[in-house]
Amino acid sequence: MPRANQPRGSALLRESVTATIRCAVFEELAETGCARMSMDAVARRAGVGKAALYRRWSSKDQMLIDLVSTAARDELPAPADTGSLRGDVASLVAESVGILDRPQIRRILLDLLAEAGHNPALSEAMRTAIDVPLHATVDAILDRAVTRGELSPDLDRTLAADLLGAPLFFRLLTANGPVDEGYRARLTQSLLAALVVAH
Repeated sequence: MPRANQPRGSALLRESVTATIRCAVFEELAETGCARMSMDAVARRAGVGKAALYRRWSSKDQMLIDLVSTAARDELPAPADTGSLRGDVASLVAESVGILDRPQIRRILLDLLAEAGHNPALSEAMRTAIDVPLHATVDAILDRAVTRGELSPDLDRTLAADLLGAPLFFRLLTANGPVDEGYRARLTQSLLAALVVAH
């Protein structure tokens, strides 16, 4: 019997089971898509009862939101400080390719974006989990570049973030094109040129 000051409910949930369920959600989402994914299917894949899911999340939407938040926290690139704007941008491009150039990630992101178009809660979760940290990463890169005198302090930060994120997103998720070393180098050079005039 738990002691009086021992936490109850969700605080007693085993993290190892939660991690197993999250993996099952990821795999089920990649295989069947958001619309067809069910709590029953996730429970079967994870080897747990459906009650184990509902003890953690009240609905499929909440389960998806948790997956987005957790995956973003674990996967999003950190702002590497290479000592130069060129190095920082090249590092960001390389790390972003490493994430987006995985078939499962591509399928899941495209599916979640489509779902977010008519699911405000999921849309806000994706903005909070992905857009906000990415803008913080870009801001850190730009701050260092301004301090080093590589960029103007009047730089349009919103435009700069769009410039750094959109090309790879389009190339990998929409056009489904290859991103080899040569393309990354050309993209890095183009981004540097664009950042100089982004004000």
